Amino acid sequence: MSLKVRGILVLVIGTVMGLCLSLGGAVIAHRDRQPGEEPGWQQARLFAEVMERVKRDYVEPVDDQVLLESAIRGMVADLDSHSQYLDEREYQDIRISTSGNYSGVGLEVGTRDDEIVVIAPIDGSPASAAGIAAGDTIAAIDGEPVVAGKLQEAIRRLRGEAGTRVSLTVLRGAEEQVLVFDLRRGSVHVASVTHELLEPAIGYVRISQFTDETASELGTAIDTMTDELAQADRGALDGLVLDLRNNPGGILDAAVDVSDLFLNAGVIVTADGRTPEARFRREAHRGDILDGTAMVVLVNRGSASASEIVAGALQDHHRALIVGTSTFGKGLVQTVMPLSHGRAIKLTTSRYYTPSGDSIQNIGIAPDVVVEDDGRHPGRELAGGVDRAGDAQLVEAIERLRRSRVMHSRATLSGS
Repeated sequence: MSLKVRGILVLVIGTVMGLCLSLGGAVIAHRDRQPGEEPGWQQARLFAEVMERVKRDYVEPVDDQVLLESAIRGMVADLDSHSQYLDEREYQDIRISTSGNYSGVGLEVGTRDDEIVVIAPIDGSPASAAGIAAGDTIAAIDGEPVVAGKLQEAIRRLRGEAGTRVSLTVLRGAEEQVLVFDLRRGSVHVASVTHELLEPAIGYVRISQFTDETASELGTAIDTMTDELAQADRGALDGLVLDLRNNPGGILDAAVDVSDLFLNAGVIVTADGRTPEARFRREAHRGDILDGTAMVVLVNRGSASASEIVAGALQDHHRALIVGTSTFGKGLVQTVMPLSHGRAIKLTTSRYYTPSGDSIQNIGIAPDVVVEDDGRHPGRELAGGVDRAGDAQLVEAIERLRRSRVMHSRATLSGS
């Protein structure tokens, strides 16, 4: 065994033994009651044996650091499907996705037919200013071809320090016209909220994910639509559609803040875990931004985590009608815990419960009105706008809000 490997193993075994000693009395107290349990030093020795066998006999040489990092990844990943070890680059990606701010060219990209395609350029970004368009196929970055199966790698190559340059080769149209763009990276803000006014005076807002800025962006979107109606002398909003379809979640506190925008009082979410920090209760503050205006929340199988917190809170408080299909059913809370050298672990620390006290883990939020998902909901950037005629779930939401407005008008007249 090499001195380097010996040193690593001594460190690992020392760490394991230190953990066992820190548990001290608990280990000793349970030894008699659990005679089959192996002491910590035996587990450490087993780890050392496996690592040495891999180092000596595996078909190809393996770096010590790679082996240890893989062991750590396996340990965390084996806990559940949501816990994860994050290296420096992965941790940075998580921080970018939750802040919505990064340095790059400003493109929303995805895969289609084994190609990396531009979903939409982000407004005000270097890519938008250069004229890159939705539907363009990315063929190369800095002259090197891109591979559809390595989408995240392509995204990282597009990002970089503001002011640095990157060359982007795209194919446009059925004729696959070749265009080369020389871009200077800049600061990019990815809005998590998009909005549109629907007729006659129904607002539509879509939240693609929950970030630090989501509640603020949502409030601004509602204020903007309200101002547009006032300037056109069309009164106030008659209803609001909140679209959470295919929203995978994000920051829990952002979900709480979004729910709080529409509630005057009551529990939004509670959580239970092993540590004091993992046990909490969040309640609404007085002040409904819509002052009771009717709401419909759209959900589907792709609505998860933070999306389910919002849908569950508004449903349990009878503040909104939930339309669509049952949600994903992720009732667990993950906490990102920074480690040394820019690394972190994302660890499941709590189970959360809706205001009614229900856990939705592996169950999801059941909609009040079931409308099957036909896949016609818009993407993050609302490219091309919403499909008011072909999107069955949206059509149902608008019809429900129209009925609510008529019923409200009749109630007002009869009470005057």
